Amino acid sequence: MPRNAKSFPQHILSLLFLSSHFLVIAGQPANAQGRLYKATIRPHWSADQQSLWYRNDLADGQREFILVDLRTGKRQAAFDHEALAAALTKAGLKGVQSARLPLDDLWFDLPNDSVTLRTRGKHFRYHRKLDRLENADPPRTTKKTSAPEKPDSSKTRRPYRPSRQVSPDGNWRAYIEQNNLFVRHTASDVIHQLSKDGTASHFYDSPYWGPDSKHLVAFRVRRGDNHQVHLIETSPKNAGRAKLTSRGYPLPGDRFTTHELNWFDIEGQKQVKPPVGIIDFHGPRLRWSVSGQHFRYQKIDRGHQRLRVIEVDTATGKHRDIIDEVSETFIWTAHARDLGVPLVSWLGQTDEIVYLSEKDGWRHLYLIDIATGKTKHQITTGEYVVRYVDRIDEEKRQIWFQASGRNPGQDPYLMHYYRVNFDGTGLTALTAGNGSHSIQYSPDDKHLIDTYSRVDSPPTHELRTVLDGKLVCLLEKADTREMTAAGWKPPEVFSAKGRDGKTDIWGIVVRPRNFDPKKKYPILEAMYAGPHDSYVPKTFSPGNRYASWTDLGFVVVKMDGMGTANRSKAFHDVCWQNLKDAGFPDRILWHQAFAAKHSWYDITRVGIYGGSAGGQSSTGALLFHPDFYKVAVSSCGCHDNRMDKASWNEQWMGYPVGPHYAASSNIDNAHRLRGRLMLIVGELDRNVPPESTYRLADALIKAKKDFELVVIPGGGHGNGGRHGDRRRRDFFLKHLQGIDPPNWNQAP
Repeated sequence: MPRNAKSFPQHILSLLFLSSHFLVIAGQPANAQGRLYKATIRPHWSADQQSLWYRNDLADGQREFILVDLRTGKRQAAFDHEALAAALTKAGLKGVQSARLPLDDLWFDLPNDSVTLRTRGKHFRYHRKLDRLENADPPRTTKKTSAPEKPDSSKTRRPYRPSRQVSPDGNWRAYIEQNNLFVRHTASDVIHQLSKDGTASHFYDSPYWGPDSKHLVAFRVRRGDNHQVHLIETSPKNAGRAKLTSRGYPLPGDRFTTHELNWFDIEGQKQVKPPVGIIDFHGPRLRWSVSGQHFRYQKIDRGHQRLRVIEVDTATGKHRDIIDEVSETFIWTAHARDLGVPLVSWLGQTDEIVYLSEKDGWRHLYLIDIATGKTKHQITTGEYVVRYVDRIDEEKRQIWFQASGRNPGQDPYLMHYYRVNFDGTGLTALTAGNGSHSIQYSPDDKHLIDTYSRVDSPPTHELRTVLDGKLVCLLEKADTREMTAAGWKPPEVFSAKGRDGKTDIWGIVVRPRNFDPKKKYPILEAMYAGPHDSYVPKTFSPGNRYASWTDLGFVVVKMDGMGTANRSKAFHDVCWQNLKDAGFPDRILWHQAFAAKHSWYDITRVGIYGGSAGGQSSTGALLFHPDFYKVAVSSCGCHDNRMDKASWNEQWMGYPVGPHYAASSNIDNAHRLRGRLMLIVGELDRNVPPESTYRLADALIKAKKDFELVVIPGGGHGNGGRHGDRRRRDFFLKHLQGIDPPNWNQAP
């Protein structure tokens, strides 16, 4: 496109903008043509576990059926498709085509070299070598033989789940009255008041009975601050007056609800307050030992720098720490929820814990002896990251898990599957190919189908053994020929050294469709750097990523800088009390390294956009790195970490609130603005309070800075819908390509 929009007639320019706009709204990539084939495999495992078959759907509605002999690893056509089509036609079926066999299900009998098939409501038995088709009865079993994605969990004894009211023997009922804890004998109505220090401001709640009915645990609760945030709906659907909605919303530094541990001996009517500290973050969750002598719970100190698993002995009243981990920065306590990896997994058959920790510099698994509190074994070790725990098999004392970063020469974010013994021996890689993997297990857990891909490499499907991960045979490679012929091209994967000169920073580059290396292209960075994950796509997609931008002549890039997750602890710690960093020193070096190799990559015209935490960072790019970033559009941003939810921000910025919060604040640093900035906010954002954006606007005005503010009436946490999309696109075209937008208010 020309850099001066005035060279375009107004009606042509309007059509150009409108076509791009509506393609984005429809959710369809502007240049998506052609289809991807063999991208997935839906296996059908035989009941005798000797074979599997699957169907490939091909171009022009064609299909093929593939049979794999699990005994020999031989992959072949399930039968002669032309011969079977002729046999079905001879049997009276009309319109049967060999390339489109109308088969609904198949059951193979390899010893007799035959297959029973169901088609159009009928069953036939086909003898493959003899080329003979005969009527058949339905197989005796038609149960589904497709395997689950993961092995079944092992059977373990269930922990005791305490009742909140009635004791396990049924003799006592616990209740709260006048802020104190009482028990009533169910037969005699004898009442004992167990506590006397409950008040309206410090009241008892949440009683937990021990399994022996002799002990009761309750917490004395102090309510936290009930500070609220307010939303004004200016344009309600039923018209009338604007609506005000308020709700509780704890911010960093607010007083949280606290829980004080109290233990009661029912027979002796004894109350003990173990000196274990107040629970001031997350509510308590107790576990009683099977004997009832001990109860245990997990305690995370506010600020996320100490995690303990505490045990109280009801026979002695003493307590001890089974686990006590302290970090100078943070313990990532939220990833159990974010990524499905529990920090503490209590084993049901033994007095052990599988513990997830980054204490050696990488996220790994440890086996903890509950009786001694000592580490029996570090189960996984090395410079890689445990990402998911799929299964803990207590009977075989094995753990099945997913990890990234263990394969030299591969992108360290690519996911692989492993199995390891509790004692750290027998680490077995179940996958190997250069890609991010997903697997499907056979029903007997002896084989698996490994599917892997990268953004620049389509899916490959392999059959492997579960015992040792050995390759049995290649099943398929996805077919991209139709897509490629239509002009589709994958993103380019690129890595460059970060700020330390050693660590690789990984990202992708997406070029315009009609790319010309002789031209100079402006750059758009899709920005998100929330420390709770990593964000660069790693798996293949048949769509054209970022087509709404690349079709307008932008090169789009995305990378994960330091401070994001799924690398080493040191890599992650960069965010600690410093969210304004957002990996920018690494990002800028990445841009410069790519530009040094490609003259068409114009780093004098770099724009950036993002939402939520990405909204904070994209604005921060202009405040803290204005010599490099020139234009930013920030949606629904958290522009000051003191004004966003405490649970997320205290994890990374710490507690108590200190000067480092102000140092990372876009609001406090608004006077630094030099580039072109657009802010987009929905007035009903229930995630990040919209006042965060309004206060940034106020600070910019007071600093006499120019910017654009787009408020979406009725809008929530997002990019502003169609209006926001258009305004963002117009803004980047104007300030990075010199194209003034058309007059959208002009009559067509």
